[in-house]
Amino acid sequence: MSAIREVRRRTVRDIRNAKGKTPVVCLTAYTAPVAKLLDPHVDLMLVGDSLGMVVYGFTSTLPVTLDLMIAHAGAVVRGSSRALVVVDMPFATYQESPAQAYRNSARVMAETGAQAVKIEGGVEMAETIAFLTQRGIPVMAHIGLTPQSVNTLGGYRTQGRDDAAAVRLLADARAVEEAGAFSVVIEGTVAKVAAEISAAISIPTVGIGASAECDGQVLVVDDMLGLFTDFTPKFVKKYADLATVVSEAAGAYAEEVRARTFPGPEHVV
Repeated sequence: MSAIREVRRRTVRDIRNAKGKTPVVCLTAYTAPVAKLLDPHVDLMLVGDSLGMVVYGFTSTLPVTLDLMIAHAGAVVRGSSRALVVVDMPFATYQESPAQAYRNSARVMAETGAQAVKIEGGVEMAETIAFLTQRGIPVMAHIGLTPQSVNTLGGYRTQGRDDAAAVRLLADARAVEEAGAFSVVIEGTVAKVAAEISAAISIPTVGIGASAECDGQVLVVDDMLGLFTDFTPKFVKKYADLATVVSEAAGAYAEEVRARTFPGPEHVV
């Protein structure tokens, strides 16, 4: 009788060790059913605070609460068994102090079963990242276009357009690396700059709207599946057109209900 092979969840060590090897595959996930579908294919699932815009219709990520993130992160963990699950720390839950960041991050990990948290910021967040990692909380960093700083940045603007900005981004990357982050998301950054950062640091870079030379890539799953029709960022490739599928299915259902052809005999007891 052959032994049953146990499914092992990816660890932060696995992701860190992927540097220079097979690119890290990452997608966002917000619900258990979607997590179950993504789990066999990805290395890392990010429970992004993008759920504020994708799921709840907010105009930014800023209104997202810690309780909201915990509820969705728990669902994603329960719906998966293979991928590493990382949870975004929402706005105003970690910026005040390292102690605040620890309290809230520890709550996220204890209540959801997730393996790591993600926080935005570079040099200014290095002390907090070090505080967390030294106390057993793995951290994925996030530099470049940081959506929680949209008001400071003056909108969703591409980062690293001039030499001074490129130098600052490299300093951010080195700071989070030295602080103990196991990987770093680079968002909305000029491709050449993102590639240079990826070559300069020892931890994996995960790009979104950045360079193909990053050590991995992440997309918002609803964007990748083509569920939005009003606006698609340049960096998004639609691998499906589910908006059309959903609309056509809803239309067919509505037509049958109005014609009283659904439910049919086979659908009733």
